[in-house]
Amino acid sequence: MANYTLTYDEGVQGFPSFYTYYPDWMIGMNNYFYTFKGGDLYRHNVNENRNTFYSDWWIKVGTPLEAFKPSFMKSVFNVSPLENKLFKTFNLEGDDAWAVTMDTDIQDSGFIDYDYFEKKEQSWYSFIRNEGLGSTPSAIPEYSLRSLNGIGQSTTVAIVGQTSTINFAITTQIGSILSVDDYFYFLVSGAPVYAGIVTSINVNLRRNINNIVIDTSSAGTTPIPTNTETFLYIKNSVAESHGVMGHYAVFNLTYTKNTKVELFAAESEVMKSFP
Repeated sequence: MANYTLTYDEGVQGFPSFYTYYPDWMIGMNNYFYTFKGGDLYRHNVNENRNTFYSDWWIKVGTPLEAFKPSFMKSVFNVSPLENKLFKTFNLEGDDAWAVTMDTDIQDSGFIDYDYFEKKEQSWYSFIRNEGLGSTPSAIPEYSLRSLNGIGQSTTVAIVGQTSTINFAITTQIGSILSVDDYFYFLVSGAPVYAGIVTSINVNLRRNINNIVIDTSSAGTTPIPTNTETFLYIKNSVAESHGVMGHYAVFNLTYTKNTKVELFAAESEVMKSFP
């Protein structure tokens, strides 16, 4: 059974916070807070090391790194919950950045690393990335999102070792959105199957050249079965993020330093999705 340490706030008449220390006993006396752990007495709030508890006890049991636990907060953006939205950016009003993960009712892969944030006008700002989108092979929920684009049916496929050259008719427009390092797929019974990574795009219609070259050596690839398959591609959504889509967004904030930090507000730039 898991242990929990909660605090009661008379102002809100509820339990607003969880703490990451689990004492044997606790007591308040003379405006100080004391706890017992492993037979030792500890007085809290006596130094600048935040989120670090019972260091001596953790050393005794052989796991000194367990003394520190990161700060964690969870909340939700749920304005206009009946509208499907694209959550594009994340803004923190505080004195430092946090690491962020975001889940919606459609996607569960939004994230922002601590180092991705930039300080702008006393706030911490970043675009929301997608973790796992554009992976190899891609997750099924990605197929219905805007990161997937179709090209058309091939005419021939030339395979030399771990390199495949997919030729298309001159009337097939490969387009300018496709780029090197995108993930290439073909359809089997309506489901995308991972073929490889784009290494070259060759279009010279005057010379009857209209093909895409892919590297099939990466893990998870499937050999292209015939010359006339229907192909599509998925861009790397970490590098070319457009946010996460959903009717609401649950976000988790994590702060991994043992120093004082203040957070006043969390905001997101949102636009309505028009399928």
